[in-house]
Parts: sequence; C-alpha cells; structure tokens
Amino acid sequence: MNDGQPNGAGPSACTGIAGLDDILGGGLTPNRLYLVEGTPGTGKTTLSLGFLLEGVRLGQKVLYVTLSETEHELRAVAATHGWSLDGLELVELVAEAGLDPDLEQTLLHPSDVELGETVRGVMDRVETLKPERVVLDSLSELRLLAQNPLRYRRQILALKHFFSKLNCTVLVLDDRTSEPGDLQLHSIAHGVITLEQAAIDFGAERRRVRIMKFRGRKFRGGYHDYTIETGGLCVYPRLVASEHHREFAPDPVSTGAAGLDRLLGGGLVPGTNTLLVGPAGVGKTTTAVQCMVAALDRGQHAAYFLFDERLPTLLARSAALGMDLVPHIEAGRLTVRQIDPAELSPGEFAGAVRKAVEEDGASVILIDSLNAYMQAMPNDKFLILQMHELLSYLSRHGVVALMILGQHGVMGDLRADVDLSYLADSVMLLRFFEAEGEVRKAISVVKTRTTDHERTIREFRVGAGGVVVGEPLSGFRGVLTGLPEYRNESGPVMGGTDRERQLVG
Repeated sequence: MNDGQPNGAGPSACTGIAGLDDILGGGLTPNRLYLVEGTPGTGKTTLSLGFLLEGVRLGQKVLYVTLSETEHELRAVAATHGWSLDGLELVELVAEAGLDPDLEQTLLHPSDVELGETVRGVMDRVETLKPERVVLDSLSELRLLAQNPLRYRRQILALKHFFSKLNCTVLVLDDRTSEPGDLQLHSIAHGVITLEQAAIDFGAERRRVRIMKFRGRKFRGGYHDYTIETGGLCVYPRLVASEHHREFAPDPVSTGAAGLDRLLGGGLVPGTNTLLVGPAGVGKTTTAVQCMVAALDRGQHAAYFLFDERLPTLLARSAALGMDLVPHIEAGRLTVRQIDPAELSPGEFAGAVRKAVEEDGASVILIDSLNAYMQAMPNDKFLILQMHELLSYLSRHGVVALMILGQHGVMGDLRADVDLSYLADSVMLLRFFEAEGEVRKAISVVKTRTTDHERTIREFRVGAGGVVVGEPLSGFRGVLTGLPEYRNESGPVMGGTDRERQLVG
C-alpha cells in the first residue's frame, strides 16, 4: 500500500518470519524506517538477522551496523540458529581503538565528537554499499552519546531523512533503556514492533509481540505469542475465527458405539464440539478415543493433543482395549502431540491446532484435557476467550472437536476447575454409581445443539471391545449425583460375561 510518501511502497518486504508477515498484512512497506523495541532477551537481534537473511535469499544487498555487539557475538548468535552470514555485510563501528583513554578529547566534549563520528560512519557505509535492507543495532548507544533528548531526536531524524533518499528498508533496534513512557522514537518511525517477555511463577518465560504502529497499512492488532526456536522467531498470530471458513457436510457421523450414537441423537455432527465431563478414571479418555478411532477407520485424519497422560501409556492402554493407534500414526492419519503445559503459550497451542487442520487435514481434534490446558493460561478469563475463538474456528472448518474436562472427587458433589459447558455444543456427563455391591459407570448426554438427543441415563462399560453402552437405568434415581437411590429391583443393569456385555448397545 502506498501511503503517499516518496519512494512508493511497491510490494511488501517480507521479514522472513511467516507469522510476523501475517500480522503485518503481508510484510513491511519498503523504503521506510521501523523501530524494533524490546528489553534484552526478547529476540531483537534474532528478528533482525532473519530479516536481513531473507533479503540475501531474495538477492538483495543487506547491511548490519552494530554499535553494541561485536562481530564475533553476532556470528555466534547466527551459528546457534544454523545460519550462515555469507552475503551479509557486517560493520562493527565500535573499534577497540575508540576505547583507548589516551585518545579522549580535551578541548571538546568527547560525546560531541563521538556522536558525529558514529552517525557519519553509518552514513558512509550505507552510501558505499547502497543496501536495500539495513539494521542499526542499537539506538541506546546513540542516546548515550547524545546526552540530551533534543540532540538525540535530531540525529535520528537526520538518519531517517538520509535513508529515505536511498530506497532502503531500515530496522533500528532499541533496548528500551530510556525513560519510561519516552515515545519520541514512535513518532519518528514508520512502524513500531514491540517485543515483550514475562516470567511466570513456574515454567518457561512467555514472549509476545505487538505492532504498536504501522502507517498506511491495516495490521492485526493486539498481542501475539512467539517463541525463539532454532532457526529464528516463530510468531503465532492471534486467532480470529471470523477470518476462516470451509464448506462441509453437516451429516452426523458415528462414534463407533451404537448406544452412544443413540444418546447423541445419531452421532457427532461435523462443525460441533463435544465436552466430556467426569471424575478421574470414569472413562472420558477411552470414550473420546473410541470416537476418534471410528473417524480414523473411515479414512479421516485426526490430531490428539495430549496434556495429561504419557504417550506410551496411552498407546498401550488403547491397544489393550482393541483401539490400536499405532497403525494410524504410521499411516499418517493420526498426529499425537504430547504437550507440557508449563512450556506452552496459548498462541502456540492455537498455532498447532491450525497446522493440524489446515496442513494435515485433521477433521477430528481431541484435547485431553482442558484442566492441564488451563495451566498454560494466566487466568481463567483468558482460557475462556481463547477456547471460544478456537472452537469457533474449528466449527467453521467442519471439525469434530472432543474436549475432556476432569472433575475433582469421585462421587457426590464434584467440582471442575472451570465451567466451559456453555461453550460446548454437546455435553456428555460420565459418573460413577454403586449397584449390587459394585462401582459402576453411567453416561448421559445433557446437551446438544444440533440433534434431538436421548434424555436417558445409560450404564456403560469399558472392555476389550472399547466402550459398550447398555440400556437406560430406569430403576435408579440420583445416578448423576453420584449418590443413586435404587428404586426398582428389576431395574436393568449390565450383567453377564464381558462377551455378553459387549453385545449390549
């Protein structure tokens, strides 16, 4: 987009970071000066090196001017990412000779001479090389040499006007060591990219980026999570569900258990999400896995985000129940990602879900469980907002989403960490109850938005054939409370051998 300034914008200048280009609406407007600010450790150098290396890849001349770090340090940073700086012109303006106390001026203040020499040195190298991309690292040194805000602003303006005549895109880095609230650089720059990091009580620090300003271009506002990985920054644009849509057939699909299909009014409907709620050990994961395996057997793709259980344990238990996941994983139909919530940011998780849907073609997403996922959030309201947008996104893509929410306790009054039932299209309630001297399991569907579901409460068992659903428990009262009252001695409860039980439903 051309904002009317000299040297028309032309095509966007890609930053080399796909997520950042997405946030910027395609990339940077060429031939402008941009401020990249952030405290030490936020990844300013990594971002700027990636920006220059993208220019090298495109056959452009690029220049990195360092006033703070040495060339050796920059090459070490590049090596950690597996980058070669071949084709990148690197200029270190702070020479060892400049630190010699014998060379200090006596008639003039040293900063007067050093500031002018530094700025002139930058200009000379740019005029000689005529680069298309420039990084100036960092403005903190110029601020110290200027000693007062007026001289500092004048020097930055001089650099800006100088660069504007040479048709080069410039990133200037700042470590935010100035006075809090000092925004004079923001008014000078064409755009401002702010990098932040915050330490949490447990786990890795969280990093996020925000576009504070971008003249003449519509960009994606707000905060976006990012991580520093081997190979550069990975930015995860904030998910906006309304920007996504895919055509799909809304016909219900089977869960793989006839009794469960009857409870749901025909099965699971594409574009809806189902919440499985119950205490630990009641069979939530097994029920969700059976629904997922039924889809895999139909040739669909699925993604399993595993927070709680170890992957080997899940695979062994599923195989023992006749739902072997390994063949599906080997065939590429199933992706299982084991996640440590202490190391995960909300944006990174949303990015992983998007990749599973858009790149891997997953039509079933299983999140096990929301309890652990909540630990990746600063507080409950962020979980709810994030899940609302994520579920809306999955709905627009026709994905069947299965979510597991564990409750505290076993029987009686059960509590959950957070109530997400109002976001769910369908809610399955799983409970323990006691009958005939045994601890048994009951399942019911208490809500669906798309079908006329059964209002009954059915007993179910987990065996070698997976989940088997029995007849309605008409002889009990208070089953879902976990403290049932046996009202009818002829009430049907599942009995017989495992083989006979498997035939029920």
